[in-house]
Amino acid sequence: MKAGILGASGYTGAELLRLLSAHPSLEVALATAQTHAGQPVGAHTPSLAAAYPGLVYEENDPGRLDGLDVVFCALPHGESQRVVPELRGRVGLVVDLAADFRLRDPSLYPRWYGQEHGAPELLAEAVYGLPELFRDDLVGATLVAAAGCYPTAAGLALAPLVRRGLVEPTGIVVDAASGVSGAGRGPKESLHFGTVDEDFTAYGLLTHRHTPEMEQILGSQVLFTPHLAPMVRGILATCYARPDRARPAPSTDAVMNALHEAYDDEPFVVVRDDPPSTKATAGSNAAHVTACVDPRTGWVVTLCALDNLVKGASGQAVQCANAALGLPETTGLPVAGVYP
Repeated sequence: MKAGILGASGYTGAELLRLLSAHPSLEVALATAQTHAGQPVGAHTPSLAAAYPGLVYEENDPGRLDGLDVVFCALPHGESQRVVPELRGRVGLVVDLAADFRLRDPSLYPRWYGQEHGAPELLAEAVYGLPELFRDDLVGATLVAAAGCYPTAAGLALAPLVRRGLVEPTGIVVDAASGVSGAGRGPKESLHFGTVDEDFTAYGLLTHRHTPEMEQILGSQVLFTPHLAPMVRGILATCYARPDRARPAPSTDAVMNALHEAYDDEPFVVVRDDPPSTKATAGSNAAHVTACVDPRTGWVVTLCALDNLVKGASGQAVQCANAALGLPETTGLPVAGVYP
């Protein structure tokens, strides 16, 4: 099957190219990068030179995508709202890596993204792409909104506990830290090495745009605080919730059993007894989770680590495409991380 990538020169686009180079059923037929059109992919991103010796970035022309089996949109937020309506009916499947079609309620976009949605009629058609939690919706889908990196980590950590009524659906706290690649490839003063190195900062306090996405996944109220960590890849989400007051307080065994029941048959989720590590997931499509209950304070603590560029973005998109196209979800995706 033929695949195209819009916005292939960014971090998520480059990661898509890396993953698809090992995919036995998807062949990259076209990769676009408006500001790098005409430049060989291997010259711009040398790590891809051996995999794509003849591939050259093209301009973002939707007309060049006609007839492709799947198109991945790795564009900045807002761009997919303009492009995707043009692709409907012209390609088999569109997988959007941005937040353009993740939220079901169009009224949330002005509040959290600062602008009205450009194609609200498509929000009801888009399938939310987090296979471990919403797998059945992906079968036969033609428009998929791949879940965000922070919401994936928080959703995997919390959803089994919320769904089983082990924790209250209000007052959930998510503290998460991400590597600098989560901010994209474009140069920014706040991401200079001299700024990020040996520093750890919170940002987007009370206003981060991934908050409503987390609340949509969980059906719960969430207070989310993201942090920038001095590393390239990885997300570690530490989540706090109160036990459901209508039930006896759960034990650590009970919350761990909920995670095991949800994920022991999932190829990309590892339930660990020890706190998870971002390095253990680097380069893989795996997420590592754990949970415990503090009998002293009564809080339930659950954690998730993942690679923000793979399970948090491009790997997730490929996993969703596999499910929608009728392929095994694991096709072309690494389960082993890179260590050290």
